[in-house]
Amino acid sequence: MRKNGWRAVIEVGFIIFLFYSNLLMGEFERSGMGQKRGISWAIEDVFTAANFGIATIAALTGYILFEFLRKRF
Repeated sequence: MRKNGWRAVIEVGFIIFLFYSNLLMGEFERSGMGQKRGISWAIEDVFTAANFGIATIAALTGYILFEFLRKRF
């Protein structure tokens, strides 16, 4: 049981990491303001409570979906 708990924490953490890295990369695209305002502004713009809530919900949903698919197939 303990091994499954750590596995869940690692997988959810990785999904959250991918979410934030995608948002941060988006700040430095052509339409993003990160190129003009800098990395510290981009980090401040990306790491908000709303984004953390979205990342957490998406990560838990993704984890549950992949666990379902692992057990099914």
